[in-house]
Formats: sequence, structure tokens, C-alpha cells
Amino acid sequence: MPNPFLQAIHRYPVKSVAGSGPGEAVVEPWGLAGDRRWMLVDPEHRFVTQRARPRLAAATATELPDGGVRLTAPDMPPLTVAVPQPGTTVTVEVWGDKVEAVPASGAAAEWFSTYLDVPVRLVHMDEPGRRRPTDPAYSRPGDTVSFADGFPLLLTTTASLDALNALVAEGGHAHEGPLPMNRFRPNVVVEGTAPWDEDAWQRIRIGEIAFRVVKPCGRCVMTTTDQRTGQRGKEPLRTLARHRRVGDQLLFGQNLIPESTGTLRVGDPFEVLDRRPEA
Repeated sequence: MPNPFLQAIHRYPVKSVAGSGPGEAVVEPWGLAGDRRWMLVDPEHRFVTQRARPRLAAATATELPDGGVRLTAPDMPPLTVAVPQPGTTVTVEVWGDKVEAVPASGAAAEWFSTYLDVPVRLVHMDEPGRRRPTDPAYSRPGDTVSFADGFPLLLTTTASLDALNALVAEGGHAHEGPLPMNRFRPNVVVEGTAPWDEDAWQRIRIGEIAFRVVKPCGRCVMTTTDQRTGQRGKEPLRTLARHRRVGDQLLFGQNLIPESTGTLRVGDPFEVLDRRPEA
């Protein structure tokens, strides 16, 4: 087996909208620079994602050098959204967390509301270093996160995806597979490890940066959404329920918290620094 390495990097400027696969990315304490700094909210200021609006999968947000985003979507004119000026914030909700955010332009709200055919608003996290702590049960004081679901980065491995796709086919549902990695919306993808070996990792290093592996990722209906079309099937949740259920969670991937900052580059070497005592 070849030495493990970083096979891909993915950054999603707007939560639940398609992003990009850069060759390198800066790691900040709260995640990849530019990752999930923007989010949609409904009129009650609750977060809006593909879980309820699968059509978001077909929209794309491209980060601009100044931190703004360029939005594209089927049957919509492209729109460039600037980072809002510092000023009055609104309190928004993401997974029960109350977070201060700065509203984006009215044009951005109109663009997404037209595309989704429901009223929504785009907001920006201005100061991720102090806006949203991570779950204290799995982190340390001072750890923070952007608008990502819970932790700064999500890791998956190509070997585990291959194993999952084999299980999908064995279960008689090959017509839904093989599933691409974009169903799982990872930030970093590692190649060259054994299938499911990530379950045992406690600390890892990618390139020059060490990470704590704090919690496996419980998967939801978003993974059944075709990221090109927004159409839904039953996989991988049907297969994960048979083979990767722990309690009420269906697991695929691992959440990471960086121990330092730096730059990740596709091709960076990967190593496991510490394994869990029970592994």
C-alpha cells in the first residue's frame, strides 16, 4: 500500500452550497480559510440547508480574493456578493447555537429567495474566532468553529468510500452507486489508508499540521442528495444503517480540530500520530 497522502481539499464558502476543490488551503483555528463563513437563514433566523432545500446542491459559491463570493445556479444570473461592512449583527441559529452574524446585501437575499422560492437571507460570520465555540464535550476551551455543522474540518478517506460502495452493491442497490465523495462534503480526503481505520485515530498530521480527531460524523439525509441535480435516493443511509450504526448515529468520516495553523496542499503526506486506547 502506498504511503497515505492528502488526495483532495474541499472548501464550501456558503454552508450547504457547492464549493470548490483548491490545490491548497490555509488552515485557521476554526477551519479552512473561507470555509462556511456564509449561511442562509429563514425569516426566524434559523439556518437553511440542503436537508430541507435540496436544490441548494445545484448552486455554487466561489470565494473571491477579498472574501466575497460569486454565486451561480441553474436559470439564475450570476451574482457577486461583497463581504458586508462591519456593523449591526443579527442573532442566527445553527444546530441550537445562537450566533451573531452580519446580514449580506438585499440583492443576495433576493437572489437566493428567487432560486429557492422561499424567503431566505444570506449572513456572514465576521469574527469566527469569538462567535461560536465548538461542543465542549469534544473540545478544549477556546476552540471555535465557523458555520460548519459542529467542528472546524471534516475528514474522509477514499478507502472507506470504496468499502461503503462495495457494501451498497452487495446489498442489491448497485443502481444507486457508486456514490461519489461529494455526497459527504468533506474538507480533506486522505488516500492510502485501510478502510475504516479512521475510527481508531486520535491525533493525525497532514503535511505540517497536526489535528485532533475528536468525533465521528453522524450522517443525515443530505448524503442521499445528488450534488449535481438535488435529486434524492436512499443510499448511503440504507447501507450505513446496516453496517455503520452506533446508537442513533450512522457514521462516515471524522471531525477534526487543528492544533496549529498553516497551509495544506494536495499531495501532502499523512500520518497517524496517536490511536485511541481502545483501538
